[in-house]
Amino acid sequence: MDNNRNVSVVKDSKGNDIVLINDIQFKGKRKVDWKEVKEYLYGYVGDIYEISNTDDYVYIGTDLPDEYTGSEYTESLRGGNAKAKANATQGIPELLNIATGKFYRENTTKKHLRDAQYGWYRYDSRFALPVFADDGRIERYNLYHASMLIRHASDNKLYLYDVIDIKKETSNPLGLKGLPDKKPIS
Repeated sequence: MDNNRNVSVVKDSKGNDIVLINDIQFKGKRKVDWKEVKEYLYGYVGDIYEISNTDDYVYIGTDLPDEYTGSEYTESLRGGNAKAKANATQGIPELLNIATGKFYRENTTKKHLRDAQYGWYRYDSRFALPVFADDGRIERYNLYHASMLIRHASDNKLYLYDVIDIKKETSNPLGLKGLPDKKPIS
């Protein structure tokens, strides 16, 4: 995995964790290049991350890159939410680490009988992406909520399957507007 990720975990005004992603890796005026995102995701395959809140270990399997970039949910995304999902890939380790609100759902589809034999879990996580001014400085951060979709496989391990339900938050509890007075790393 790229050791030059510019990602950190900060607290909002209420003490909740937010993954702060300081660079926009996946840019594009019109569309996200999902092939490029998929290649980036392959760098995580084989990694294991802990969800601090529950002490669950989540594995990154070989199915993540295809599902993350080719799911029905991803294909339905447009504009800012598509770019948010693409750039959230940079913070996957931290998004898993700060995840909260473990919710279980039984598997009800034949399609996932083997890969999610013991059902599904959803966790909530939050991240922030920078908005740059014309001069290249960070103007503010947009905050997003995301659901981490995790499958409980027949090998009794938890695997990250997708990041879904990405929603931009309307408030700015970070109070970060204009805080970092720097240009993005090129």
